[in-house]
Amino acid sequence: MKKVLAILLILSTTVPALQAQTLKQGTGKLLRHVVLLKFKDASTPADIKKVEDAFRDLPSKIKAVKGFEWGTNNSPENINQGFTHCFFVTFKTEKDRQEYLPHPAHKAFVDVLTPHLDKVLVIDYWTQK
Repeated sequence: MKKVLAILLILSTTVPALQAQTLKQGTGKLLRHVVLLKFKDASTPADIKKVEDAFRDLPSKIKAVKGFEWGTNNSPENINQGFTHCFFVTFKTEKDRQEYLPHPAHKAFVDVLTPHLDKVLVIDYWTQK
């Protein structure tokens, strides 16, 4: 069951400035797109790095992305169910997310990811204060 939803994330070092700007506008909320990835056992470190690099390139290719952050699991609890990578993509509006998902650069990323993907979990949410 390897359905790849055309999804992914982005939170960067610009988030504090974006949050301040958003608060000035009175909304105080950001749209977060969280993507958790579990890679196939057969995927090599080079395969995974290729996916990481492709994901990291998305903010420079898609203007709608207002922030990007990612990392790998290091929890000592051992309850990650095989998910090793977490990516956050931040948008200001739902329209931005609607631009991101079908964007050619995002689709190209999904093409890089798909051969190595075992499972994906995506959650989008509006930040709450």
